[in-house]
Amino acid sequence: MTSSQQPLAPLRILRLVASPNAEDSESLKLSQQILFALASQAGRRGIQLTDLDLNSLAPVDAPYAQALANQRVVIASGQEGTLSRSDELIDQLQTCDVLLIATPMHNYSVPAPLKMWIDQVVRVGKTFLGTAKGKVGSLTDRPVYVAIACGGYISGQHARQPDFLRPYLSAVLATIGLNHVYYFTVEGTAKGVESLNTGRETGYGEVQTFFGRDSHGVDQVCSPL
Repeated sequence: MTSSQQPLAPLRILRLVASPNAEDSESLKLSQQILFALASQAGRRGIQLTDLDLNSLAPVDAPYAQALANQRVVIASGQEGTLSRSDELIDQLQTCDVLLIATPMHNYSVPAPLKMWIDQVVRVGKTFLGTAKGKVGSLTDRPVYVAIACGGYISGQHARQPDFLRPYLSAVLATIGLNHVYYFTVEGTAKGVESLNTGRETGYGEVQTFFGRDSHGVDQVCSPL
């Protein structure tokens, strides 16, 4: 078999699912639209999807918190509990080509399951380094797509509530070296059927518009929204 006939490696997508609503989750449904677009762009290459239900994560334990205060312990291997789970989550993140996050907005910000993932992935000595100039991410950059569902409105003329989710998530992902984060929303999910349908139409349309104009495909990083 010649090099031109070698099978193409699939696009590896890690999807984080933060909602407890399973298949009824609006953020999961929105993430499916993103997934369809990524699969279309991948073409013959295809995709390899890994789903991680963040609701299965446990909060950090005392040994993990103590380890973060001691750099020699942080980089040690063979630890049990949260430290071992943190190693697994970081390895999982490092091996993906694209990170896809499906999350609701809870109280203006990220829900608890997503925060638990963040607390176990944003780790000194592993995903960022503390320097005299501040924290420097050590992960290779890759596209991050975030599908958000919120009961109220955080965009446009109907926005009536704060949005700490997007600025916080952008800042914390940049801390570990992920600087290209793209957001899509389904808003007004708690405002009735008509509002929900409008929110879906708008959110799904934003996905189609974004990926339709991205002529570079998923192998190149374009400017964030």
